[in-house]
Formats: sequence, C-alpha cells, structure tokens
Amino acid sequence: MPKPADIVLYHNPRCSKSRSALALLEEKGIAPAVVEYLKTPPTAAELRALVKKLGIKPESLVRTGEALYKSDFKDKALSDAQWIDALAAHPILIERPIAIRGERAVIGRPPEKVLELL
Repeated sequence: MPKPADIVLYHNPRCSKSRSALALLEEKGIAPAVVEYLKTPPTAAELRALVKKLGIKPESLVRTGEALYKSDFKDKALSDAQWIDALAAHPILIERPIAIRGERAVIGRPPEKVLELL
C-alpha cells in the first residue's frame, strides 16, 4: 500500500506519460496527491507559483502540439501575464505531468524526471 506523500501530481489520465509518472511514484511506494487539472484547473495565481517552482517562463509550460495552440496561439508574442491567463483559461495547453514537492517542481518528460523530487 503506497504511503501518502507530500508530492502533488498534475495529471491527465488520458496521457500515457502522465500515467507512467504516476506508476513510477507508486512503484516507489508513494501515493501523490493527484490533481486532474483538466477537471480542476489551476488558477492564474497557482500557475504563477508553479512556473516559479519550475524555474521556467510561462510560455515554456505550453503544449505546442495541441490543436488549440496551433489555431489560436502559434506565432503570437504574448507576455508572461498573457500566457498565464491563456493557460488558466485553457488548461489543455498545460504541459503534463507536473510533480510538485515543496518549493520544487518538475515536468515529467520523460516520466522518470518525477523521481528527481524523491
């Protein structure tokens, strides 16, 4: 039985990389707090805190392969605040999975990156 952990996983169960990251944590005996971010999207304030923990610009959190990105955002120069607003309004654009522990966070691509938080 996995033990509860102080790790939060922004998860999309339809994504194979996200499922793999969750399985890797569970194999290590960790039961992260799972946030299905498409059902419970992060607020703009949560996204600002997240990119700070990741040490990246908001634009680096964007899934550029998504149809919505290609149709509405490709080749547009948005400010950091505009990217945060876009991600908050369209959580499908948020890269996944993301594991958070305290003041650190990693994007689980490849999924093994989540193990860096252990």
